[in-house]
Amino acid sequence: MQSKSKIDQLLRQTSEAKEIPGVVAIAATGKDVIYQGAFGKRDLSKDDAMTQDSVFWIASMTKAVTTAGAMQLVEQGKLSLDEPIGKLLPDLASPQVLEGFDAKGEPKLRPARKPITLRQLMTHTAGFCYNVWNGDCEQYLQKTGTPNIFSCQNAALKTPIMSDPGTRWEYGINIDFVGKAVEAASGKRLDAYLRDHMFAPLGMNDTGFKITDDMRKRLVAMHARGEDGALAPIPFEIEQAPEFHMGGGGLYGTAADYIRFTQMILNKGSGNGNQVLKPETVALMGQNHIGDLTIGKITTVAPMYTNDVDLYPDIVKKWGLSFLINTAKTPEGRSAGSLAWAGLANTYFWIDPARDVAGVILMQLLPFFDGKAIETFAGFERGIYDGLDAGSGQKAA
Repeated sequence: MQSKSKIDQLLRQTSEAKEIPGVVAIAATGKDVIYQGAFGKRDLSKDDAMTQDSVFWIASMTKAVTTAGAMQLVEQGKLSLDEPIGKLLPDLASPQVLEGFDAKGEPKLRPARKPITLRQLMTHTAGFCYNVWNGDCEQYLQKTGTPNIFSCQNAALKTPIMSDPGTRWEYGINIDFVGKAVEAASGKRLDAYLRDHMFAPLGMNDTGFKITDDMRKRLVAMHARGEDGALAPIPFEIEQAPEFHMGGGGLYGTAADYIRFTQMILNKGSGNGNQVLKPETVALMGQNHIGDLTIGKITTVAPMYTNDVDLYPDIVKKWGLSFLINTAKTPEGRSAGSLAWAGLANTYFWIDPARDVAGVILMQLLPFFDGKAIETFAGFERGIYDGLDAGSGQKAA
């Protein structure tokens, strides 16, 4: 790939300047890996160089995988996209909407006007939120002593919704319930289900909720950016003996494993010689499922963990079954109708079926949507498209 040296140079310079701690990036067509590189350090306080098999917390990149697992059960008739999910998950049978707080600071709740469906959970339109982006949710957790989702305690899932199901898009803990639905429909714990039906068939042998001894040897440290802009390692690990596996954000894995998942999507459900989803299911996952609703700016209430998130402010954005969909071509070259998402510690992926290309870039630093991390991702993605355009003998318009 002609732009490989350019991408290498960008990733090396950014890492050596300690603008990011370290990075692994990989891109592929449905058939072949067309770029891979690893630069910087796994831990800025140690000498270990980043390697292509380094293990990252991929956070919300877990969501697409959990949803794909659930869609296998939809294909089998064990799950339904539009039946009330409360029939399967009693905790969701009578959702309560939070309408603010009274003069004493007590939460004001009312019954939801509609039941919650699996489709709404997959599209973040069920009404659930994340406390790092919703001040009322944070206030509710504090007032009631409800643990946050990272505790991986079942009590963390006993929260009200912020709006009636189906009325608005708000990013939240929805996919953790999709994971619970997978468990209820399959009779297996989520880790075992995904291992048997997604990871093993696709050859994703370095991905899981539990960090094995072998994975731990290659584990990348979490870093935080201080007020002066400097990065330092911080202690951070997802609960390794959880009450529930966080289908919305609990996975650890490698870039090489995740690119296999994206290639399965490019190849209409096929990967590693196995058909894990039907072509029509993959097509369905890539369509807009939120109608006229759109995705706007996500404003932080916890700057330590996340910045404000404003993806492509000039482009209308839709949501598929666990993917962000850009409705116009992006400045980096991503085709309209591509699929993407990210993880809290600055891990990102995109899947562009029109150009038959996907990319994964993994860093490990907070807060999310870090300026330097986003620049690095944009430069990597631009380099991949430049290479594709050069290879086809044409510059895309």
